[in-house]
Amino acid sequence: MENKQLTVIGGGLAGTEAAWQAAQQGIQVDLYEMRPVQSTRAHVTDQLAELVCSNSLGSNLPDRASGVLKTEMRALGSLILDCAEETAVPAGGALAVDREGFAELVTARIGGHPNITVHRQEMTALPDGPTVIASGPLTSKSLTDDIQAKLTGENLFFYDAISPIVYADSINMDIAFRASRYQRGEEVQGDYINCPLNKEEYYAFVDALIAAERIDLREFEQDIESGIHSNIHNYFESCLPIEIIASRGVDSLAFGPMRPVGLIDPRSDRRPYAVVQLRQDNLAGSLYNLVGFQTNLRWPEQKRVFELIPGLETAEYARFGMMHRNTFVNSPSLLEPTMQTRKREDWFFAGQITGIEGYIGNAASGLIAGLNAGRLLNDQPLVTLPQHTMLGTLCHYITHSDPETFQPMKANFGIIPPLDVAPPPGKKKIGKRDRYRMYAERSANALTEYMSANSLETMVTALSAT
Repeated sequence: MENKQLTVIGGGLAGTEAAWQAAQQGIQVDLYEMRPVQSTRAHVTDQLAELVCSNSLGSNLPDRASGVLKTEMRALGSLILDCAEETAVPAGGALAVDREGFAELVTARIGGHPNITVHRQEMTALPDGPTVIASGPLTSKSLTDDIQAKLTGENLFFYDAISPIVYADSINMDIAFRASRYQRGEEVQGDYINCPLNKEEYYAFVDALIAAERIDLREFEQDIESGIHSNIHNYFESCLPIEIIASRGVDSLAFGPMRPVGLIDPRSDRRPYAVVQLRQDNLAGSLYNLVGFQTNLRWPEQKRVFELIPGLETAEYARFGMMHRNTFVNSPSLLEPTMQTRKREDWFFAGQITGIEGYIGNAASGLIAGLNAGRLLNDQPLVTLPQHTMLGTLCHYITHSDPETFQPMKANFGIIPPLDVAPPPGKKKIGKRDRYRMYAERSANALTEYMSANSLETMVTALSAT
């Protein structure tokens, strides 16, 4: 193609990664981000790649699905992963970031790239030329309508929630304690702050949580002027509000986000009945978020109910939890594993709008979309990663699922092709730890072979040096 210009819609994780990947190949990129001209209920800054939910990008362990995906992204030269590792905060085996520092670094890298021009304005329609649509789960109604009109793909939607953030100095450390699960040795300071609950405290908390007043989702829809009417119970199962989990059974939280396994309360030298973990949210260590505490309670109710948690009796909140609408397209009927649309080869989708869940998965899809958009414009063969890689199988999953039942999916070993390995003698199956290690090794080998066969190693090395 003679036109070496690419439009990227959306300045989130997927959009910035896509813009970077294309720009590194010499493509002139126009990146459109509607904030701060038009904001959303979920965002609070005008920075690119702002993290609106957790500050954790998932496990960093090499034998976990998220860790495997990160290993692949490192090999492919990911901007987002590089910025995350530069702004990392303590989080045990996970990769968590200083929320503000991370967004500021991505914004600076994108703004400083000679091939990227950032436009602070809303795109209300798809342009005619080569485009990556990474407008995210809060895509505006006008752009959503245009996507429907031009691509005739059914738009689906569900509700997602984010956790509260408290000031560290307002946590009662006479009750709360620092520890990571299963840590050994008193000299090791845990990466998490833990608020322990005994049985009576736990059940009192659950009763108050279930009875607390929630924000009406229809009211919320009108608030954000989405123009979309949905089933108010259409939640994403991997990010349920804690009040919804609690309503499914009084012990649901104790076996879910409040499970106490691997933790010992130093006051009693015993495992608590339940625990609320808080994870560091910024490099200064002044902010901590409540892990797994996504909620749709009204803000005064959050303060009242969460004061029942020992250690949070006088907690001060930097941000309360909230619910927001997520929109995603029916990718199996719309996209190829290259992230191209089937209707037009020069239109690509990336990020949460494709039905990929999780920060790192969204960024990874932006990597593939931007990489392939650049290769298309440079008249090079497009990349379709092997299904034995985590990113390859994730792209394959969202584009080959049943369109009638398609739901968002995170990177996980359940979607990757099974191992063709016999279990050890005398065993019916391979143990989970060994199985995950084998998946990770197979993924690494598959990616190495694919990159070598397609000269991608040379390309990534050359682009990293520019």
